[in-house]
Amino acid sequence: MVFIFYILFILFLIFCLLAFLAAPSPNGLGRFKALDTRYFAHRGLHTKDRTVAENSLEAFALACERGYGIELDVQLSKDGKVVVFHDDTLKRVCGIDKRVDQLTYEELRNLKLHQTKSNIPLFSEVLALVNGRTALIVELKTGKNNPVLCRKTLDHLRRYEGKYCIESFDPRIVAWFKKHAENVVRGQLAAPVNSYGESASRGVSLLMSFCLLNFMGRPDFIAYKNVPRPLPVRLSELMGAAKVCWTSRQPHDNTGNTAEIFEFYEPEKTCASLIQPF
Repeated sequence: MVFIFYILFILFLIFCLLAFLAAPSPNGLGRFKALDTRYFAHRGLHTKDRTVAENSLEAFALACERGYGIELDVQLSKDGKVVVFHDDTLKRVCGIDKRVDQLTYEELRNLKLHQTKSNIPLFSEVLALVNGRTALIVELKTGKNNPVLCRKTLDHLRRYEGKYCIESFDPRIVAWFKKHAENVVRGQLAAPVNSYGESASRGVSLLMSFCLLNFMGRPDFIAYKNVPRPLPVRLSELMGAAKVCWTSRQPHDNTGNTAEIFEFYEPEKTCASLIQPF
């Protein structure tokens, strides 16, 4: 009987530890719902045939016209400009075997996205284009100068009159916003442990996959890859984190989610129809 009691007590302590590590912001779901948007076009409303390039002004303009929110990625150029681009390197999208942070913005703007007429935009250009017409999810890419990227991104957002939130795979970035701009809705991006590759050690990848570093930034939402979520992530959602899915590529992917980040199809509902609570 005593042995069973000890086992139950240890299990209780483990559960309490998991709950502490994975706990989100106290009112995460409510804060996220204030964006009044359920569907976010992944890197803008770009096309599968690449005639409209990802993270291009054209893709963002289309998302606004169709009434969808926008998810986009920001990072720094060599000369410290906040640019909108996803990959660390330019190889896949621009055909140049260099890192984004190895080129100045003047050099970057001469490159074309997927051989279209579009070039890499500044974050300020995207904000001017959207101009408050729809909600934004701004993903900050981790790099050598995270605090600088966070500060410059926040400077742009503070001058922007529109609805937005931020997210990152790096819990240190989420924690930065908790410390310096707690009013900004923030999200923790996560995925299964094998998705992190060599960007982190196996142990750190496991902690990030299970969202056990939430204690650093207490995110308002968990943006998890479109696969079954592990127990600690579901526990975080039960404790109030908004549930965001990425990346949905067919309509039934949005079942049970607070919001979805989608691409290559257009959900039926638009931002205008989501003013009422989901």
